[in-house]
Amino acid sequence: MTSMDAPFYDVNLSYEDNYAKGPFGAFATALAREDAADSAAVAGKAAAAARPAATFLGVPVDLPFGIPAGPLLNSRYTHAAFLEGFDIAVYKTVRSRPWACNAFPNVLSVHPQGDSIDPEGTEKDEGVLADSDFGTDAARISISNSFGVPSQDPDVWQPDMALAVQQAGAGQVLVGSFQGSRTPGMSDDAYIADCVTTARLVQETGAKIIEMNTSCPNEGHNRLLCHNPELVGRICDAVKNEIGDTPFMIKLAYLPADEQVETMVRDTAAHGAVQALCTINTISCKLVDAQGGQALPGAGRDRSGVCGAAIRPAGLAMVQRVAAVRELLGVPFDIVGVGGVTTPADYEAYRAAGAAAVMSATGAMWNPALARQIKAGEVAAR
Repeated sequence: MTSMDAPFYDVNLSYEDNYAKGPFGAFATALAREDAADSAAVAGKAAAAARPAATFLGVPVDLPFGIPAGPLLNSRYTHAAFLEGFDIAVYKTVRSRPWACNAFPNVLSVHPQGDSIDPEGTEKDEGVLADSDFGTDAARISISNSFGVPSQDPDVWQPDMALAVQQAGAGQVLVGSFQGSRTPGMSDDAYIADCVTTARLVQETGAKIIEMNTSCPNEGHNRLLCHNPELVGRICDAVKNEIGDTPFMIKLAYLPADEQVETMVRDTAAHGAVQALCTINTISCKLVDAQGGQALPGAGRDRSGVCGAAIRPAGLAMVQRVAAVRELLGVPFDIVGVGGVTTPADYEAYRAAGAAAVMSATGAMWNPALARQIKAGEVAAR
């Protein structure tokens, strides 16, 4: 059992309160002690410095492990992540305009019938129990992710992301994540233009790596951008033309057919527009309460993305399949493994599956020592 700390994102507060007052738990402690001598942190840095440096998309990192887009809401969160040893921190996905968050609550504990959710099974559509019982084992936790990709105005997030970029230490990197904002009646050309504009705004912050989210499940069931690889390819070509040599990666959902994976690679990485595929995002599920009613309040929220331990098998399988397509086509790109990483063994499993880097959101939220545990294991193995 992995003990659970108070999560650095407080699930009992609104997104707005978390943005203004967070982070919490160990991340808050890390920020508070930054100016004080801390022998454990010093020892951790020394251990990291003793290891040969890895690289992530050409950027040196002490360990190719971090936190993906989602829980790191602003520079306070990313700074705390760096202080806690997460050497890759992805700034919360931003947009070209302000975007409101879904109504509170956004995070519930999710309890599939078995240990995991089959992305091709029926349970995700029939109903998965969700409530406020988060349990006591951080290695088994799964949660809803029902935010709707909120964003501050660029006048707010641009200077804050620039600060986050500067706060990365030696062997660490800040990734800027964005997505396009489709509005009713918007043409594909206008949508592509919005993506390009947002990518340029991210690049202006100095972010050394840029990610585009193509897989948000909160924008409508079966309406994911990554289900349209031809449009993804057009967007990626346009974005890459705008950002030039800045490494660019895209975040994908689980794609059930190998042909879909192959088409995505041919339309993106094979063009040289994309240097990494990050997978997976959450799995969209119908969430129900103990009485079988809708677990999350409000119209259009009968479904939510689910993340955490329940999606680990799907994430690992997707990484293996992407790696197989990469070998088949001979197209050079990196794979970033995400989904249900809650223990050091999960990190190792993703690396063995073909991931050049690994990230943890839910696991890191409830176990902020996860990066240090992975690093300690690597040092012990030498």
